[in-house]
Amino acid sequence: MSDQDASSYTNTRKLKTYQEARLQNTENLRKLVVDAAATLLQEEGPEAVTVRKVSQKMNCSTKIIYSLFVNKEGLAQLLYLDGCKLLANEFERTPQAADPAQYLLNLGETYWQFGQRYSSYYKLMFGGAFADFKPDEESMRGTVTAMSQLLTVISNAQKQGLIPSQYDTESVVRVCWASLHGVIHLYMGGHLGDVQSAYAVYKQTLSLIASSLFPNHSA
Repeated sequence: MSDQDASSYTNTRKLKTYQEARLQNTENLRKLVVDAAATLLQEEGPEAVTVRKVSQKMNCSTKIIYSLFVNKEGLAQLLYLDGCKLLANEFERTPQAADPAQYLLNLGETYWQFGQRYSSYYKLMFGGAFADFKPDEESMRGTVTAMSQLLTVISNAQKQGLIPSQYDTESVVRVCWASLHGVIHLYMGGHLGDVQSAYAVYKQTLSLIASSLFPNHSA
């Protein structure tokens, strides 16, 4: 190998310091632990996500889990953010529509399906499944990012004059979200009967929201 080739080879190699390598290994391990916790969450529900069970899933000591996350709440936060990413991805795949009312209906349907497909994540994020976990500022930012499509459709409708501009965009979104969440939460609590009955209530609630915001739309 010539000196020029050796120099070129050296320049293309990305060298890491010991601290950088150690940090990368720690982050990789944290991700593996979160993946294990997410598997437990989906397969067995929020009550199964304990430090002991996660350590058993990982075949490691509980000390390792505590060293990475301090406590269960630290792990819960990353699961919360994981759920935000899932919800954001589901919203991004929602069929768009030129009619904002129809787009709102499409997003509402996606939200229901998310609650069904990822019910354990939903209970963790919005149902208080982890009693000691309270979303922090970072988690709240994750929620806002996940709900960005809903914010966009309401904001665009206001710009088009379809929704009175005196209503604050975030307030309108909160009213929509609170109404839809209320139905899902009541269903998960066993107050609305079987899934078909709850879904009928949800669809009616979603239709009433759309028709109140967009009275000229036939929902």
